[in-house]
Amino acid sequence: MENITVIGLDLAKNVFQAHGANAQGRKIFSKKLKRAEVIAFFAAIPPCLVGMEACCGAHEWGRQLQKLGHKVKLMAPHYVKAFVQGSKTDARDAAAISEAAVRESIPAVPVRSRDSQQIQSIHRVREALSKQRTATINQLRGLLAEFGFVMPARVKIRREIVAWKTTSGQEFGYLNGLLDELLTQLQQLEESIGRIDKQLGQILHDNAACRLIESVPGIGPITATAIVGRVGNAENFKDSRKFACALGLTPREHSSGGKQVLLGISKRGDGYLRKLLVHGARAVLNAKLKKAENADDWVVKLAQRRGHNIAVCALAAKNARRVWAMLRTGEVFRSDYALANNANA
Repeated sequence: MENITVIGLDLAKNVFQAHGANAQGRKIFSKKLKRAEVIAFFAAIPPCLVGMEACCGAHEWGRQLQKLGHKVKLMAPHYVKAFVQGSKTDARDAAAISEAAVRESIPAVPVRSRDSQQIQSIHRVREALSKQRTATINQLRGLLAEFGFVMPARVKIRREIVAWKTTSGQEFGYLNGLLDELLTQLQQLEESIGRIDKQLGQILHDNAACRLIESVPGIGPITATAIVGRVGNAENFKDSRKFACALGLTPREHSSGGKQVLLGISKRGDGYLRKLLVHGARAVLNAKLKKAENADDWVVKLAQRRGHNIAVCALAAKNARRVWAMLRTGEVFRSDYALANNANA
């Protein structure tokens, strides 16, 4: 077989499509592979560049192919789509992947370790349980609102429901049974979330990088473990701005004719990390606004000048840059860093 330089692998559940090309980009083979045949097929091929879309299962396949000596390049699917010629088929998708893999301008998604994926799995399960808890609480509120009992916000819902059941009498027998079922479900969800929080606390205790970035105001155990589990030591980002851009915390640009036009934040990348950073920044800003001694703080002035939400996103972006610097250098966060530099100048 002619020398193979790059192989585009279109991932699927059962039937995969492989497209091999030489250094000039000429097709050498196009082959369908069953799942059980993939490893044996690549083990028989000399090490080369293997391109894949960063989708479900891609990181595990990337780790397996790296063990065989291949160089793996994972790419975001929207970058690959531009190289598809004609109507969509598996063979054309694989050809597009092989074409995109050799382009240096197409950014690569780093292949993550199993440990980092396990941490991310914990966060995904916690997020799903949190949504179920919110849905259960909303359903409890909605059911009672239908019978004229509207609970105010920020109350202990169990206490309110028990008090309502005590005064409502026996005419709501069916509803009382439903409420008991939902309260039991709510308790189970909260216990599950509590157990996951303990796991994250143990991860925080065992991981020095998590403990390091937790010192940044607005970043707690959940955010710290999520960042380290997702990006590791941030070595895959050229600078702090690239890291903030990857999280969608920098403005979108729509410039033309030499005129720069900046829009709202791009909201690209990992929405979960962005949400955690924004919520943490919001808590920090709210705390600063309550104290008069923070009147000269840059984020407080920005909130007064441009609005609360813009200041929150700016602080979240700055925290992302701080995290990148701390992960790369190992330096501890210092709240007086800027003041010390000004004093030495």
